[in-house]
Formats: sequence, structure tokens, C-alpha cells
Amino acid sequence: MTRGGDRLDQAARAAWLSWVAGMTQDEIARELGVSRQTAQRLVAQAMAAGIVKVRIDHPLAECLDLGAALKDRFGLQLAEVAPAAGAPAGVAMQLAALLETLLARPEPKTLALGTGRTLRAAVAQIGRVDCPQHRVVSLTGTIAPDGSAAYYNALFSLSEKVTAPAFPLILPVIAASAEERAALHRQPGNRRVMAMAAAADAALIGLGDLGPEAPLRVDGFLTVAEIARLVAAGAVGEILGHAFDIQGRMLPRDDRVASAPLPPADRALIVAAVHGPAKRAATLGALRGGLVNGVVCDQDLAAWLLRQGRA
Repeated sequence: MTRGGDRLDQAARAAWLSWVAGMTQDEIARELGVSRQTAQRLVAQAMAAGIVKVRIDHPLAECLDLGAALKDRFGLQLAEVAPAAGAPAGVAMQLAALLETLLARPEPKTLALGTGRTLRAAVAQIGRVDCPQHRVVSLTGTIAPDGSAAYYNALFSLSEKVTAPAFPLILPVIAASAEERAALHRQPGNRRVMAMAAAADAALIGLGDLGPEAPLRVDGFLTVAEIARLVAAGAVGEILGHAFDIQGRMLPRDDRVASAPLPPADRALIVAAVHGPAKRAATLGALRGGLVNGVVCDQDLAAWLLRQGRA
């Protein structure tokens, strides 16, 4: 056994003593013969390594009521609401449960994935799934502006946990020019993946806001000036790089955006995972415009959406 393996075994024992046996950190330290600080680090290491997976299945009445109200108000196929406390982790947990449900279906399906922090966090929470009957395809490029792998693309992370074949798009979310995008889209591999994405049975995506921490700006695809021009034109959010307004109307398309097309919402389940005040306008626009027919969000965002109405 390697030293790293011994350390991980000890972390697993510390996690079991904490989560199953219900011991305090002082009790864990005495049981393992280590200091209290070491016991604390071991439990944290077990969490970081994915050894500990916590899922609370007790339904919360208010969240269920909010989800039902969202489905009714916006005509959604699916609406899952996580408690306001710990919203980012709660939304990721709800999305992980949905992802596991989709992958557990026996009939062959194609699942399309967008990008984003919440989607990546959800993938980190799922266990190993044996589902070779399915296909998983990328909706957005897997390349960052500097040519490196895009960190928040969830496809590669998911491919390590499922036996379903994974099909990446080898291009950036936004190309340097319309000519570059067209050339990338002509590549046979990318053409096949985009055709699979357009025919997907379900899609899990994020919605980008256009505020100071807009994902497209933070990740280096658009400049501050370019974001400002979109906002001046009425944009409140973006979906796979394409901007839309508060009513869900798409703005004139940027010919540099290289993402695959979403499957049609009248046939496929398209779920947006969102949380926090920064995503309010983008989520409202996407729901009003029917750009998505499912949402996984936090309690506060759900309540805010219901106060706004459909139009």
C-alpha cells in the first residue's frame, strides 16, 4: 500500500467515525491516535476526495410548493427547488439527483451537457453509473480562449464516472472570428457531435448573466466592452453564448458563437440549473421565452420568479 493510499484509508476511517458513528473531532482524534487538527484535516480530505456523499431525501414542503407553482406559471415539464440555505450546493445536489435519474433509464437516450460551475459541481456528486446504452454529448466547446481545456465543461468530468460514450466538441465557446467558427463547424467530428446534440432527448445547461461576473467575461471569451454592448441592446442573459432579452427574445446572433444547437423544447427536456440574485433576469427571460422547459433553482430565486409573472 502506498503512503497516499494509507492516508486515504485513514481519511475514510475518520469520515466514518464522524458521519456514521457521530463522534466529535476530539473523539475521532483519540480513536485514531492523532491530534484534533489532524482529525479535522482527515475528515476534510475525505470530503474533498469524494468519499463522503451526503444526500438528504426529506422533502421540504415549501420547496415542493414553489416547484409546483413554477411548473404551473411557466408551463414547465420540471421544476426542482433547493432550500435557500446553502443554495449553490443544494442546487448542485438536486441537479445530481436528476442526472442520476436520467442515466438510470434503461432505454437508450442522448444527454447533452452545457457548461458551468453548478453543472460541474453536480457531476462531482454522482457515483459511478454503468449506462453504456446512453450517449453523452457536449453542447459547448471544450477549449478555453488560450487553447487549454475549458475548466467548467462538465463532459470530461462525467465521462470519468459513466460508461456511456462521451462526444466532445473540439472548439471554443466563442471563436476568434466568424470564419474560424465556420471552419471548425465544417470538421467532420464537430458536425457529428452537433447533429447528435440537436437530436438529444435531454439537455442540462447553465444560464449566463451579463453582470460584472459574467461567465463569458470571466472565462475570457468576451471583453467588458462587448458585454456592455449586449446589455445596451437589451440583453439580460446568454444561453450557450447566445444573448437574449427579458422576454426571452434572442438578440441578433454573434457569428463567432460556436456552440451546438439545443434540441427543440417541444420534444426534449431542457433544464437550466441556476441560483442566486445575479441569475434572476436571465432565468426570467429564459422561462418567459420558452428557451428551457425545466429549471433547478434555489428557494429565493423561485419565489422571486413567481412574483414577476410570465410577461
